[in-house]
Amino acid sequence: MSVAVTDQRWLYRIGHGLDGRLLAVAAALVMIGLIAVASASISIADRNLGDPFYYLRRQGAFLGLALIGGFIIYQIPLRLWARSGLALMLLAFFLLLLVLVPGLGKEVNGAMRWIAVGPFHLQVSEPARILLLLYVAGYMVRRQQELSERFAGFFKPVLVVGLACFLLLLQPDFGAAIVLLVTVLTLLFLGGVRIRDFSFLGGAGAMVMAGLAFSSPYRVERMTTFLNPWADPFNSGFQLTQSLIAIGRGEWWGVGLGGSVQKLFYLPEAHTDFIFAVLFEEVGLIGILVLMGLFAYLVWRCFRIGSLAWQQGQLFGAYVAWGIAIWLAVQTGINMGVNMGLLPTKGLTLPLISYGGSSLLVTVGALALVLRVSRELTPVSNRRRQSRGEVRA
Repeated sequence: MSVAVTDQRWLYRIGHGLDGRLLAVAAALVMIGLIAVASASISIADRNLGDPFYYLRRQGAFLGLALIGGFIIYQIPLRLWARSGLALMLLAFFLLLLVLVPGLGKEVNGAMRWIAVGPFHLQVSEPARILLLLYVAGYMVRRQQELSERFAGFFKPVLVVGLACFLLLLQPDFGAAIVLLVTVLTLLFLGGVRIRDFSFLGGAGAMVMAGLAFSSPYRVERMTTFLNPWADPFNSGFQLTQSLIAIGRGEWWGVGLGGSVQKLFYLPEAHTDFIFAVLFEEVGLIGILVLMGLFAYLVWRCFRIGSLAWQQGQLFGAYVAWGIAIWLAVQTGINMGVNMGLLPTKGLTLPLISYGGSSLLVTVGALALVLRVSRELTPVSNRRRQSRGEVRA
């Protein structure tokens, strides 16, 4: 089979090996993350644990486990993931149900989102998200015609994801539910869902989420505080006002690495959900623009690998790469928006940057999947074939 590909001049040997560009930008973000975690956590770790580098060492250990897991995932052919869709979906629901069992789920700040695995706390929404994305990608390949021609073909995966979101809301984890729902709906749209079907279910989903967002005083407070956090800067608006102060202090070039004042017990969750604000304070607008550029390139590269897989007829690989790109873009955008006061506060980490073993393990594993998609592409190495604009698959 041959598929025409336009403008192949820039394309290097992308198949049968690591995609160097994706690997390089991911490595750069991981290194920035380690530096940011060390800086943001040093004071709180010293005060609470007597060890200023406690969180850095743990993050380093998580990274080691993530690299081992990523290497294993990279060795697994995509066809095995595609064939295991049902098992992956059941495993995702098993995790989401297990965390709700009294005595098994660990409650932190009123939310039961973690399962204790020895010294490690697994946030189940992280692996459940990637497992469900793999299931949806496989479904889209198996039911491609039904998905694009019948409402039922679109409704089935949305129902599955809707049930998963319901379980996430029971924890409660509204932010993770939003990320999962937006990611899957966008991926299904790219898969060729009819506009009328997408508009109907997408609109219904948006109304349900909006209703849930305003269904309790707690959520209403979080949804409205960001509009004017200075109205109550010492209570409901405290976290956001401290984040905005950190961002304001950063100005153009920042106060220097390690020089943040807001991380000194002023800004809650400085090394997790609000690490972006600490980075902004220390590296300034110029440094943050570089960070945003790295994230933008990471997402674009995943999309590009997915597009090449699509052109070569490898639909499962394309959907996996696109789904991971959408997820990273959505979660990164929400985290940065929350830190800058553009969105209501959500408990979402900044991928590859924030402290957290579950997030790091799953994100590295997801990128390993994209690298596997790249590995299974047919390489373009012959300039004569490139000049004809053909790739043999």
